[in-house]
Amino acid sequence: MKDDKQRKAILIDLIHPRMNKAQSMDRMGELEELVNTYGGIVVIKKYQRRTSPHPRTFIGTGKIEEIAEEGPEAGIDLMIINDILKPRQTFEIGEQLREAGIQVWDRVDLILKIFAKHAQTTEARLEIELASIRHMGPRIFGMGMELSRQGGGIGTSGIGETNTEIMRRHLKGKEQKIKKKLEKYQKVRDNHRKGRRRKGLKTVSIVGYTNAGKTTLLNRLTGREEYVADELFATLDTRVGSLWMPGRQEQVLVSDTIGFIKELPPELIKAFASTLSEAVDADFLLHVVDASDTHVFEHIAVVEDILRKLKVGDKPVLLVCNKIDKASEEAKVRIKERLEEMPHVWISAHSGEGIDALIEEIEGRV
Repeated sequence: MKDDKQRKAILIDLIHPRMNKAQSMDRMGELEELVNTYGGIVVIKKYQRRTSPHPRTFIGTGKIEEIAEEGPEAGIDLMIINDILKPRQTFEIGEQLREAGIQVWDRVDLILKIFAKHAQTTEARLEIELASIRHMGPRIFGMGMELSRQGGGIGTSGIGETNTEIMRRHLKGKEQKIKKKLEKYQKVRDNHRKGRRRKGLKTVSIVGYTNAGKTTLLNRLTGREEYVADELFATLDTRVGSLWMPGRQEQVLVSDTIGFIKELPPELIKAFASTLSEAVDADFLLHVVDASDTHVFEHIAVVEDILRKLKVGDKPVLLVCNKIDKASEEAKVRIKERLEEMPHVWISAHSGEGIDALIEEIEGRV
């Protein structure tokens, strides 16, 4: 297998015939940005128009054959499908592309690879490992078929079936061990929160779509110097800092969380439950949005949906329109019209513009 930085990928997206060109390009654009964050090299981008996924190969046998023929000539060793594949589909595609030397990932595989790349703490690594096991578990279906062939053929109960059961038990045991380790981290986190409550410390959690500027805002408010990058999922671990509120002459704790993204699978949200618990237990939320992003309203809806899934949709929220130094006047007017009845402030976490007004809002809300 090639080094990750040298890998060449073909990106495939299944497009419904009713989807317009702009929508299809946006979907592919985000997938390409994910690949760039991971470090792959995009060589070919392909669209497959279908009203529904092919039951066995998702994008259709003809398209798979086309890729198997073109891929090796272009030096491609990885195909990434912009959706969540069923275990059987992953197996079938892998079988058809085996001779061409092309590996297949779905959207979740790619996100997990990025998570693994950016995880800094033991807790984050454990959460990623847990999510990987949950995503990989059902794929034993495909592995089992392969092992059954090795162990005596289809319809027999040879060594292949035994190996499948061993693998299933191994993954289940590993999942239980990781859960126990994560429970210890959760207890420590719970004790920290109890300590804050005893001291009367209020907490604010920063949430938002990935790459909206959450960590930059955390640094600006608290004076921390956390890693900031113009890429997706640069932050996985929860960071907590203190903000001095001059108007109240007291401190409030501010936490940063993992960035959200559309079509973030439920198992990934569950896996990061301990990290996201900072948002669940906060007194109120700062929902940071990139005001310069043309998809700002779509991203707001994605974050609100995930907050509902975390059962914090009814928590007090202040919308923070970030990157105003990059937003066009037209974009500002459009956003102001849409957010007329929603509490919001305008800032640039990078330059510091509007931060004093944001702190005043925080003082009034805690």
